[in-house]
Amino acid sequence: MTTKAKLTAQYIIEVSAPIFNKNGYAATSLNDITQATGLTKGAIYGNFKNKEDLAYASFKYMVNSLLKPLSKHLELSNSPIQKLFLITDFYRNYYHFSKHLGGCPVLNIGVDANNSNSELLNKVRDTIQRIQDKLCSIIEDAIEEGEISTEINAMQYAKRIDTMIQGAVFMTYTMNDDFYMKDTMNLIDQIIEKELKI
Repeated sequence: MTTKAKLTAQYIIEVSAPIFNKNGYAATSLNDITQATGLTKGAIYGNFKNKEDLAYASFKYMVNSLLKPLSKHLELSNSPIQKLFLITDFYRNYYHFSKHLGGCPVLNIGVDANNSNSELLNKVRDTIQRIQDKLCSIIEDAIEEGEISTEINAMQYAKRIDTMIQGAVFMTYTMNDDFYMKDTMNLIDQIIEKELKI
């Protein structure tokens, strides 16, 4: 059974996460958190050591809010090469999906933390590495299955695809236009078809 303290901590994270994501670590005050949650500073600090501790938990929550639906979407096929197409399919609608999160947590917190919080930046880097490792393992599985040429450098393509996705996310949010997202996903599909697929 979940304790009252755990439920309170989860509530604080769920309410705080979009605020940190939209405003950034430095610009989010404890007053912002108390106003949004309706809890006292004592209640916040009763569940988290400090603002940094809450920011880490909020970032982890945001990343899970992104990666869990993506992982679920990848279950639609057992074919590794089809999983690559499912990734682009997922990101085609990412702009509308991530708006309720306050934007892309990897991009938002990455840019913000780069200037203000090296520990949080390390957590963003770890997340990017996890995403690229997952992409790399899908490509390696496709090579093993004979869907992709053995000549392909899996990590190089994983980094390339992830870079294109993150660049498209940045342009889509900056320009408030999901053309960038959809067009880049079409381009990645062409790369999968022409450069990777046997």
